[in-house]
Amino acid sequence: MTSPSREEIAQTIARRDKAFRTVVRSAGPPPARRNARVDERFPSLVRSIVFQLLATSAANTIHARVATVCGGTIDIDSILNAGVVDLKAAGLSRTKAEAMVDLAEHVQDRRVDIARHGRMSDAEILREVTAVRGIGPWTAQMYLMHTMARPDVWPVGDYGVRNGWSILHGLDELISEADLRSAGDRFLGARTEVAWYCWQAVHFARLAK
Repeated sequence: MTSPSREEIAQTIARRDKAFRTVVRSAGPPPARRNARVDERFPSLVRSIVFQLLATSAANTIHARVATVCGGTIDIDSILNAGVVDLKAAGLSRTKAEAMVDLAEHVQDRRVDIARHGRMSDAEILREVTAVRGIGPWTAQMYLMHTMARPDVWPVGDYGVRNGWSILHGLDELISEADLRSAGDRFLGARTEVAWYCWQAVHFARLAK
């Protein structure tokens, strides 16, 4: 059985909830996603740690500094060699610096077995990654969505997704995580792209101001 095309996914989302019709029409089909190579997975998790609770511009700046501290290549050895002190000097909080080092140790001894993630379920990967100190569900979900190309991730704790959903549905207040979790049930199998359209809704709303 072949997977649906990006255009078919967009049509399905708009059909299941008419509130998405305008943003689907404006943004077009969702982006193509691919399962990242094994050697790309650790650096992507490090990047997700950097981006936790930061504006994009600030996160990009700090991520570039982390790469510099790591000698231009972010991998297990370079993170361990940098250590918490040097990572903090790049602009990270102590919590994030410690999370990176703990992640490197987990990957090194295969408590987080990134080589097997392509064969593991979303729930298994979430359990494994969030066992790292300082990594919560959001970071693991971004990894599943953007690195592992999983189609049905629903990051209800993401402010942008909650904001976009609220904009699309004309809500006076930001939708709660619990209500958003329930609302996503109608999109089972395609919730990664529903989240993407919520982010696009925020983008278009900002442009309209």
